[in-house]
Amino acid sequence: MGDKGFSMLRPVFCFASFFVTLHLVNGDLSYSIPEEMKRDSVIGNIAKDLGLDLRTLSSRQARVDFEGTQKRYCYINLSNGDLITSERIDRESLCDKKPSCVLKVDLVLENPLELHRLSLHIQDVNDNSPQFNDNLIEMEIWESAEKGNRFSIEEAHDADIGQNAVQRYNLQKNDNFILAVDSNKVELVLENKLDREKQKEINLLLTALDGGSPQRSGTVVIHVTVLDANDNAPVFSQAVYKASLPENSPVETAVIKVSATDADEGANGDVTYHFGHVSGDDVNVFSIDPKMGEIRVTGLVDFEERSSFEMRVKAKDGLGLTSYAKVIIDVTDMNDNAPVIYLKSLTNPIPEDVSPGTEVGIINVQDRDSETNGQVRCFIQQNIPFKLVPSIKNYYSLVTTGQLDRELVSDYNITITATDEGSPPLSASKTVQLSVADINDNPPVFEEQSYSAYVTENNKPGSTLCSVTARDPDWRQNGTVIYSLLAGEVNGAPVSSYLSVNGDTGVIHAVRSFDYEQFRSFKVHVMARDNGSPPLSSNVTVSVFISDVNDNSPQILYPAPEGNSFMTELVPKAAHGGSLVSKVIAVDADSGQNAWLSYQIVKSTDPGLFTIGVHSGEIRTQRDISESDSMKQNLIVSVKDNGQPSLSATCSMYLLISDNLAEVPELKDISYDEKNSKLTSYLIIALVSVSTFFLTFIIIILGVRFCRRRKPRLLFDGAVAIPSAYLPPNYADVDGTGTLRSAYNYDAYLTTGSRTSDFKFVTSYNDNTLPADQTLRKSPSDFADPFDDLDASVEP
Repeated sequence: MGDKGFSMLRPVFCFASFFVTLHLVNGDLSYSIPEEMKRDSVIGNIAKDLGLDLRTLSSRQARVDFEGTQKRYCYINLSNGDLITSERIDRESLCDKKPSCVLKVDLVLENPLELHRLSLHIQDVNDNSPQFNDNLIEMEIWESAEKGNRFSIEEAHDADIGQNAVQRYNLQKNDNFILAVDSNKVELVLENKLDREKQKEINLLLTALDGGSPQRSGTVVIHVTVLDANDNAPVFSQAVYKASLPENSPVETAVIKVSATDADEGANGDVTYHFGHVSGDDVNVFSIDPKMGEIRVTGLVDFEERSSFEMRVKAKDGLGLTSYAKVIIDVTDMNDNAPVIYLKSLTNPIPEDVSPGTEVGIINVQDRDSETNGQVRCFIQQNIPFKLVPSIKNYYSLVTTGQLDRELVSDYNITITATDEGSPPLSASKTVQLSVADINDNPPVFEEQSYSAYVTENNKPGSTLCSVTARDPDWRQNGTVIYSLLAGEVNGAPVSSYLSVNGDTGVIHAVRSFDYEQFRSFKVHVMARDNGSPPLSSNVTVSVFISDVNDNSPQILYPAPEGNSFMTELVPKAAHGGSLVSKVIAVDADSGQNAWLSYQIVKSTDPGLFTIGVHSGEIRTQRDISESDSMKQNLIVSVKDNGQPSLSATCSMYLLISDNLAEVPELKDISYDEKNSKLTSYLIIALVSVSTFFLTFIIIILGVRFCRRRKPRLLFDGAVAIPSAYLPPNYADVDGTGTLRSAYNYDAYLTTGSRTSDFKFVTSYNDNTLPADQTLRKSPSDFADPFDDLDASVEP
């Protein structure tokens, strides 16, 4: 009798609480999971369900993205492809009383951008018990109430849905009331008339039961007071009231007005209005005028947080009789949310050699508004080699449109702007800094097309000739330049034997001293190479020019130098003044003014007879030859160059004034006596050298023979003995400590008849004395003074 149910709350969902079901539709995945799953529970295997290789998941940086600022309820384990929960999922907080709760997740794969929509259907579990708004319901009923009268009771509420929501009510058995339940309300029906004299108060226990497993329940006590007079309960004009309210409506905005009438008169017919069951989040959003029944806004109404409100309104008359009505408020969206730009992926830095059309970043734009207010256009500034390409849903790919060159632009500040379609439109922007990574795409470039170095001959080895410089616009090691000489030869020798280059600075040094007379210029090639991989290089030609210095004296070719041959010139007796007699021919290995030669007669037998051309070297007569002129004429000619300082050479010219050689029988005597003098000197030197060598050899032989003798003997009859008490100076007498003792006697043998007799030999009378060549090393000068005295004493 007291157990009643209602058909519209019959089971509509059937599932096993801890099993996950999968649906794959058009490449998208759909999983059904129960709420309240433990953290790190496996939802499904993404790799298997999408047919992707595990290496693909890792290389393409697979991840899941959630819209807006929602919590990250799950993640992908890239090692095995499992989709795993990371937070507890509460269906009631996500979807409230919606019959279907779907959590939208984007599965993103990069390179190229690929998007899969994951739908997580959150299934309700019976984790909430039915609850009544009050623990005690007070009712006053007249005892004259007729059998069959109905009295409204506010129904219980269960946060769960479907089978887990309230399924039936159970009224404690009593003598007067039964329970009537339909889809909209719960009522007590008077089954037997009340008798105040028998029972003034009645307590009834009402229990609400859900259909979950295990089953949950909630109870409320209904306290009925029996009165003596008749009364009528208030009646609402509508069972359900509906209203529309723009979000962000200001406080005190009127939403809707409810109205209930009571047939009673006077105080019994005065109706007051109150909210029945209101969820905790909605208590501070609306208020109701107790007298007028007008509902107004008292808090923030946000469409993105709550798109509709449903609440119970209670009308109560003066005697406490109540009735209930439902109020549904739909919130309309306003364009109050600007787009939000999320940088999901960015390759930074990017190589400068990427081809046009390369994807370098992934942008996601979200707008919490709905319909046209949530439609977004996204773009970037012009005049940069990048563009945004719409991809999937609200995703954009940032791709290159042209060739990048780090040497021209090394960094880009890309401003991304998103604008919605609302009225007025709202926009947002985000700046992305993108760096360009260097590659070795530029070889070193020399500052000049070619280089010239000038050096004077006879330079010092190691001297600096010039410096070459190459620039490489690449970065770091790609732009580090190293210099080196290319292999080659100069006059048959390796180029490295002439020059060296500093690998870091490019300064070129001379390795040897150059000789202008050997070569006047040469060319080498210098290579500049960077440190990139692979390295790039370029070459430049360095021309080295050697300038002359006056380091060569004039060389006389004619007449031939002295000692080679005897040459003379015949001058006819009838020669007139200005006649060409001979010519001095000379050359100079130097060049330029250092090789400009001038001739001058520095000495002659007859100074006024001959003259020489200053620059030609031609010897001519200054006047006519006369009989008084000497037949033999000797000229000494000086040839001098024009260097600084100047160098010179001289030669002798022998002139014979005669018409016939037969007239000069003593022709051979014309030459200087110097030849005979030189020859005599050479013979004397040779004779002295041979004699000295012979005498030295004889002295060495005699000395060796005397050293081998142990006993003294006289070599000459006129030998003189040196007193035994005499010791040469510079030799100390150290008794018992040295090798010489004063008790030893020494004899010196000298030749008589000469005050310059040489000291020949010294020996000890004691056979045990060490040989002198093992104990004393003295030069003859150490004995010079004592033997000079000795010589003086032995003279007659």
